[in-house]
Amino acid sequence: MRGFKALTPIAEAQKVVLSALRHTPTVERIPTPSAVGLYAAEDVASPIDVPPFDRAAFDGYAVRSADTLGASRTNPILLRIVGKVLPGGEYPSELKPGEAVEIATGAPLPKGADAVVPYEEAAARGEYVEVYKPVPVFYYVSRRGEDVAAGEVVVKKGRRIKPWDVGVLTSVGIREVSVFKISAAIISTGNELVELEDAPPPPGKIVNSTRHVIFALLRELGAESFYLGLVPDDEEAIYNAVREALAKFDIVITTGGVSVGEPDYVIKAVSRLRPEVLVHGIAARPGRPNSAAVVRGKPIVMLSGFPVASIVGFEVFVKPIILHMVGAKEEPAPVVRAVLTRRVTTPINVRSFVRVRVFRKGGVLYAEPLAVTGSGVLSTLTRGNGLLVIPENREGYDEGDEVDVILLAPVEDA
Repeated sequence: MRGFKALTPIAEAQKVVLSALRHTPTVERIPTPSAVGLYAAEDVASPIDVPPFDRAAFDGYAVRSADTLGASRTNPILLRIVGKVLPGGEYPSELKPGEAVEIATGAPLPKGADAVVPYEEAAARGEYVEVYKPVPVFYYVSRRGEDVAAGEVVVKKGRRIKPWDVGVLTSVGIREVSVFKISAAIISTGNELVELEDAPPPPGKIVNSTRHVIFALLRELGAESFYLGLVPDDEEAIYNAVREALAKFDIVITTGGVSVGEPDYVIKAVSRLRPEVLVHGIAARPGRPNSAAVVRGKPIVMLSGFPVASIVGFEVFVKPIILHMVGAKEEPAPVVRAVLTRRVTTPINVRSFVRVRVFRKGGVLYAEPLAVTGSGVLSTLTRGNGLLVIPENREGYDEGDEVDVILLAPVEDA
């Protein structure tokens, strides 16, 4: 294709870039509640058992299971109620044969007791309780360490910490965790750009919206972004900006200056850094100008200046790179089967990313293609709620075909 010597297949581009990475982001100890959305830098093991004692799993009566043998509705076993224990409390004595202690869910089991008879299977009779069925050992008992055992890894290295992970970590007394602090530099290039603060732009200029798209995607991925400003279309200026950023940040991302028909200042500037790997152009639609390099084990990703194409480049390069550096796995996206409302034709040997509108009609899901060309078609970003990925070995899909669609937003009603 014009402007590129060759377009590298996406899988091959990812493989060569990831295999050359040697850099690992810095690690920092932070308070556990502040770790949501960040990646664990080490395995975190529980120092205690959870629960820390045998406890009741149901409201009822703590008993010795042996005392309930032979119990039935016609021949109930009579046990003497000698006390009551609530969560946070403790029965002070050991349960003796023929005794029962009224107990609430979550309360520690008295010494000597090994089962709980639910209220529904018994009836109080003054100072006594009638038990109507025999119960086995540990009946309605949550055992010590049943949830989490001391020494068990509760959060693995590379896991992105979720709100429920914080709940588990704090419940076992983990006050701080080690996390990767990923820093990403964003450098925008292009003489035609103006910043959002200068909008509306003068004639011939456009707002630098791609910068904000990438910033938001990085934040969603758990990385901290640092915008280094607009750099003119000048090889020396770009070279100096990228070189300085590479020394300070975990990943350097440039936008603009890599599309067909544009002067390749960014590629020339990065080439001067003597990269171990340089991929210029990928077999993607949209997004073929997206490129990547590895310099001294650190990644540089050169994205298209067009928002839609830059998002493809982010998914192809930036996300896998960050996940690789912290040892994380990509979180699965929701996928639905939908009927295509019209034919979509794409080039062979190119992976195509087609924005679609997924809607429900008559109990059936449909996918309406919004645009198959144009890396700068901004309306597809907001009108679309799904993404149809067409693999390299297909030339498209026909109207009426059932296809897998990645959901990006809720399904609409027709």
